[in-house]
Amino acid sequence: MATIYIFQHPNEECRPLRTSPILKQCLKEKCHIIKGKHFSLSRNPEIEEVVNSPNTLLLYPGPMSVDIQSSVLVSPEESYNLVLLDGTWPQAKAIYHQNKIFHNMKQVKLTAARISEYVIRTQPTDHSLSTLETAALAMSILENKPSIQQSLLKPLRAMCDFQLRHGAEIHQSRQNLVENGLYYKQLPLSYVIILRPKKGEYNKASIMNSSPSSQNMVSPGEPQTIWLNEMIFVDFHLLTAV
Repeated sequence: MATIYIFQHPNEECRPLRTSPILKQCLKEKCHIIKGKHFSLSRNPEIEEVVNSPNTLLLYPGPMSVDIQSSVLVSPEESYNLVLLDGTWPQAKAIYHQNKIFHNMKQVKLTAARISEYVIRTQPTDHSLSTLETAALAMSILENKPSIQQSLLKPLRAMCDFQLRHGAEIHQSRQNLVENGLYYKQLPLSYVIILRPKKGEYNKASIMNSSPSSQNMVSPGEPQTIWLNEMIFVDFHLLTAV
């Protein structure tokens, strides 16, 4: 049985229709939300046992992370802690790098492609999941119980259905909008789209740069195109500054 620990960036509290409160309501005392940007054992003594437990898993796609489906990480009968970093991707990455308490945790990542059901909010990519969806999927895999995911997703589906019936619209991912030339807002610095080329063609990277200091300033929605070595053959990726 899992106990969820969500380390949440303060800005998340300002976002409407968040999913972490739903997770908290579903799991009650088995879900803890800790808000802030900086965490340590001196500042947060209540997490010492979690940080030092061998049964604590950090869900973070770092270089040392392993596929959550690759091996038996916890016994089905064993209790474990699942740690999530809640915020935008740059915020979550900053929380990880600025807080050493996360660096020694066993890291796992989700690799199986899933389409988010959180359709009333624009996701970064087609396979980006909300906090609730991420936790539900991870728990169902770790405990080998698909019913966990289905149970936790019911309130999310109900919320989205209610919003859609009262004027909300289905949102496409930012990746999808950019690929189809429909994204007109400013994009983050170093936002690079690498597109899969057709056979025999060069690979093309379109760079949407919103930095005012950029020498090659382009307007939002107007990609600057560069050509890469044709040996590079990859799918769509979003590369953000470290």
